[in-house]
Amino acid sequence: MNMVDLIIKKRDGRALTTAEIQDFVRGVTDRSLPDYQVSAFLMAVVLQGMDIRETTDLTLAMAASGAQMDLSAVAGITADKHSTGGVGDTTTLVVAPTAAACGLKIAKMSGRGLGHTGGTVDKLEAIPGLRTELAPEQFIDITNRCGLCVMGQSARVTPADKELYALRDVTGTVESMPLIASSIMSKKLAAGAEVIVLDVKYGAGAFMHAKEDAFSLAQWMVNIGRGAGRRVRALVTGMDAPLGDAIGNALEVREAVEVLQGKHADSPLYQVCIALCAAMLQGGGLCENDEARARAKAAIAGGEALDRLRAMIQAQGGDASVCDAPDTLLSGVPVVPITAARDGYVAAIDAMALGLGAGRMGAGRMQKEDMIDAGAGLLLKKRVGDPVRAGETWCEAYVTRPNAFAREQEAIERAIAIADAPPAVPPRVQGSVDEQGVIRQVQER
Repeated sequence: MNMVDLIIKKRDGRALTTAEIQDFVRGVTDRSLPDYQVSAFLMAVVLQGMDIRETTDLTLAMAASGAQMDLSAVAGITADKHSTGGVGDTTTLVVAPTAAACGLKIAKMSGRGLGHTGGTVDKLEAIPGLRTELAPEQFIDITNRCGLCVMGQSARVTPADKELYALRDVTGTVESMPLIASSIMSKKLAAGAEVIVLDVKYGAGAFMHAKEDAFSLAQWMVNIGRGAGRRVRALVTGMDAPLGDAIGNALEVREAVEVLQGKHADSPLYQVCIALCAAMLQGGGLCENDEARARAKAAIAGGEALDRLRAMIQAQGGDASVCDAPDTLLSGVPVVPITAARDGYVAAIDAMALGLGAGRMGAGRMQKEDMIDAGAGLLLKKRVGDPVRAGETWCEAYVTRPNAFAREQEAIERAIAIADAPPAVPPRVQGSVDEQGVIRQVQER
């Protein structure tokens, strides 16, 4: 491969062959290509784009650049779920056991949080004793026995993506649909599941700020999945305000358990979880939309979903008693009320501000090496649209590091906007992209 010719070809807007893309990814992975040539190529892609065939080839080459999970030993239809990141996004801990209770096998590799977004692995590790570092044979065994297993993502998965993302982050080449979609989907394809459901977030607390961009990204990823022979569908959901009431690791585990206990059925978190689970059941061919939603709700109402979570926690070495007494996860953590400045209605809650605030309080990482404090976080007592009175508590801070909280308190207090009249509250699920890439948007009134 002559890398200069490849850069020129893409600079001039011509399509690359499958072999050329594979050679490029091989050079990235073994580091035989210098950073300046890889960066030049990435900029050419940002400026000229890639078509769906090129993007699928890039995704498949990145997935093949490292370890790929073989799930053939799992008995049943394997399914996975991915969120593009948000605040109070506890969906995996609800959706995975619910889908498992409905007959799917959920074999999921998850990551850790960074910045304002939380990571599923961090949340699970708030449960005493629970291990997310598992050998592949343990992962398969637990999935078969419990119907689900969530493990930490191996460093050996998609090394090409890690190299490319590190360069994109410092060369102004992050904003490219083919590069974003291939980065996400390479990891999902390497994880091995037959059915993949994507939760693509947009809004102030999400990576994508515009709804149109979120639908575009969702469509790109679904089309990549179809080209790779997987059953992929997506939901597009809003992330201007936190999805759940809890922001923080132990707090989010407690909230997930409470949802599985049948509580919070009026919450946006519950509604999005039901929609995601229904999409997984449809993707697995188990039932159609109305029946899928009904089955998901029944699995929660009947306790089967909570039983699945309990079994997984126990199989991964964790204290499964949290499924009966989740409050024990937060025993002894001091709680500080955050109160409203005036009467009115909650017009907005800044997801980004609260995500960053909770993270700096100890619930997340600003840098990869930061240590997580499982008990730190924020608990919303009001949602957008609720009435509130001056002096009423709209948020509770769980404070494990008083100095860190003192630095963040003012920003947290400013994260709420109060208006004289109740605002219109749009549905969290704004639409979907089916397995053929067809977009269906919710028609708001």
